[in-house]
Amino acid sequence: MEVEDIHAEPEGKPDASPDSVPVASPQDLEREELKKRYDALNDQFMRLAADFDNYRKRTARERETITQTANERFAVDILEVADNLERALKSDDGHLRDGVNQILQLLEGILARHGITPIDALKKPFNPTLHEAIVHIPTDEDAGIVVDEVARGYRMHEKVIRYAKVAVSKEKIIQNTEE
Repeated sequence: MEVEDIHAEPEGKPDASPDSVPVASPQDLEREELKKRYDALNDQFMRLAADFDNYRKRTARERETITQTANERFAVDILEVADNLERALKSDDGHLRDGVNQILQLLEGILARHGITPIDALKKPFNPTLHEAIVHIPTDEDAGIVVDEVARGYRMHEKVIRYAKVAVSKEKIIQNTEE
């Protein structure tokens, strides 16, 4: 019979003593370092994405607030015109035309303060970037001249917000004197 040595290592099993620490290979260390760098970069990316989303939402709210404030100021100015129209309707007919002219001047001043200016169209050459021709009329004017303004056009700061609806001259009318 053989005597078994109790201090001998079992075959195929590594030393399981508490003093032995498994030694990590250089590949394992590099893999662990790369994972830490990945986790740090991923965390940084997620924070940046959240910050950008918050920025986008904040600027959208700010734009909406600015638009509402601008509309509110314009509405308050227009209410002044409405008040004056109500007063004009209550006045006697003799002063009605003068009152309406004053209200029109007030409205034009309000529009000008908000950057809204009329487009001058009468007796000017037709310009499709400013005018909308609704009729061609044979007149004594040269062809392509605006001869009537049905609805005035307006710009807001250089941008056309309503085209002038105009009548444009056709060819000159030649009267036949031989009859």
